[in-house]
Amino acid sequence: MTKKKISPTKKVLLLMLYIMIIGLIIPENFKMPVVGATKDSYNKESFWYYPWGKSGTHKGVDIFAKTGTPIISSTKGLVVYCGQISMGGNVVAVLGPKWRIHYYAHLDEIKTHTFSFVGHKDTIGTVGTSGNAKGKTPHLHFTVSTLIPYLWRIDTDHQGWKKMWYLNPIEKLNKKTSY
Repeated sequence: MTKKKISPTKKVLLLMLYIMIIGLIIPENFKMPVVGATKDSYNKESFWYYPWGKSGTHKGVDIFAKTGTPIISSTKGLVVYCGQISMGGNVVAVLGPKWRIHYYAHLDEIKTHTFSFVGHKDTIGTVGTSGNAKGKTPHLHFTVSTLIPYLWRIDTDHQGWKKMWYLNPIEKLNKKTSY
């Protein structure tokens, strides 16, 4: 009896499947990203608020704190981007468990590097007013999005089709009282 050989293509596909499954089963262990923030530090109704400036719909939550307040990673993960973008200003994006991107915007300072691993004890930046938050009250704009579309979340809200990509971080924050 001879063994069947697995083709290189099938090996790559199996490896990708294993990596995908591992990413989905790693626990998230979510934490409040702004050190010292509480449920009173953000508006519980601000996710998917419309109308909201140039983006049309607010796809995250703004957590208010003094300029320079440390921001930690809300979950363990890999920093996939650090830098500046026009609307977000100084931003950090962390790929965490469940193939979710945790996006931190309007930072005063970035205190991490692309491709570094971060956890709950790692300061990734500080609260600020960069980007389109210039002249506004200092805050962290925090968004959680998924790389795997959640088709069942689509609805008739303004930009409701985008809900398959954006998850409500307020649901997680409401379970936490402070860092």
